[in-house]
Amino acid sequence: MKIGVEIIRGDITSTDCEAIVNAANNHLWMGSGVAGAIKRKGGDVIEKEAMAQGPITVGQAVATGAGKLPYKYIIHAAGMGQDLRTNEKIIYEVTRNSLLLADRLAIGSLAFPALGAGVGGIPPDVCAAAMMMAVSDSAEALKHLSRVIFVLFDREAYQAFLAEADRYN
Repeated sequence: MKIGVEIIRGDITSTDCEAIVNAANNHLWMGSGVAGAIKRKGGDVIEKEAMAQGPITVGQAVATGAGKLPYKYIIHAAGMGQDLRTNEKIIYEVTRNSLLLADRLAIGSLAFPALGAGVGGIPPDVCAAAMMMAVSDSAEALKHLSRVIFVLFDREAYQAFLAEADRYN
């Protein structure tokens, strides 16, 4: 399937799509950054539902409801463990697993933050390369998911994703 990829700068909790991805740790508690924004706007119910499914293996993903947010699901992508560190291989794996989970849930559009580029400490260009490669490598396996939106809050990550997208077009 052909996947449409969009790159926008903004707040993931305001993105027009069916589901959004939370940059999670493997115990699924929601701290700062993207997780904090999702929890603030969607409510504590999201964190409670997520934590009830954890802990999970780093690199895996689980789905919860979206609380007060207007989405079908929040996909919690465990890109790091309790040490809050990650690497390029994990970012690739958790992106791919999030895409496959969204597809199993029959989601047509999914928004991602720059997984691991905040608290996880991954440089934005490394993050962008791993995530874009995961989308490209997953495209043929996807039956429902046709639109992936990368929503970047900071300018450096936005520029890194734009540069990486140019390599795939």
